[in-house]
Amino acid sequence: MTLKQVIEALVFASPKPLLTKEIVSALRAAGEGTEDQNALDFAKSKEDDVLAALTEIQTELPGSGRAFQLVERVNGWTMVSDPACALWVRQLYPEAKPTRLSGPQLETLAIIAYRQPVTRADIEAVRGVAVDGVMQILLDRGLVKIAGRAEVPGRPLLYSTTEYFLEHFGLKSTDELPNSSELKRVVLPTAPVAETEAGVGAEPAAEEMKTSDVQPEEAAMPEPPPAVEAVEETAEPVTETEAVEAPEEPPAHK
Repeated sequence: MTLKQVIEALVFASPKPLLTKEIVSALRAAGEGTEDQNALDFAKSKEDDVLAALTEIQTELPGSGRAFQLVERVNGWTMVSDPACALWVRQLYPEAKPTRLSGPQLETLAIIAYRQPVTRADIEAVRGVAVDGVMQILLDRGLVKIAGRAEVPGRPLLYSTTEYFLEHFGLKSTDELPNSSELKRVVLPTAPVAETEAGVGAEPAAEEMKTSDVQPEEAAMPEPPPAVEAVEETAEPVTETEAVEAPEEPPAHK
């Protein structure tokens, strides 16, 4: 038995992604109250040792011909099925439909992802249209959250992406977004400060937002499911050709 085999077994058996420190804790717990020499040796492993073993497993699996991979997500390490097998794996979950985002929703989400934390007024300055309905949909789906208030007159709300956003798009951090460093340096339009003076343009807290600002379908939307087929209507018309399917990963199978 090797340390690499034990770590692979831990990740495979875990119902949720495992952080490196959680694997170290499991190794140390296994070494308590036992005379097994392997367990005692593995209990001395440090995070660097575990990380090295995980990296080795991750490198070896693609060349082994296996139908699963070891990947690192924002919430830890996990086993997932090979994306090439998605067509067949999806048949096991016919009720799970891919999440779909309309063009305006995806645009707004991209602005937040690259410029977070950002105010709604600045988002509207970039897009040139109101984003009230779109923002509510992204909040309901758990892709965006309120991250505080800006230190400007009116104290408008600031928005940023959530951990669920990173999980959904298979990212460890926003630094892994395509062309992240270049796009973050691009100068974008911002809302004039005058618009927020004396509280004008200030946004209400989440609990104070009126449902009248949201489309009827959006107000009735439940908590963000991991997969939703329908594309909601937004403040601006969207045709079927504008609908953009968000990236998805097939369910993990062990």
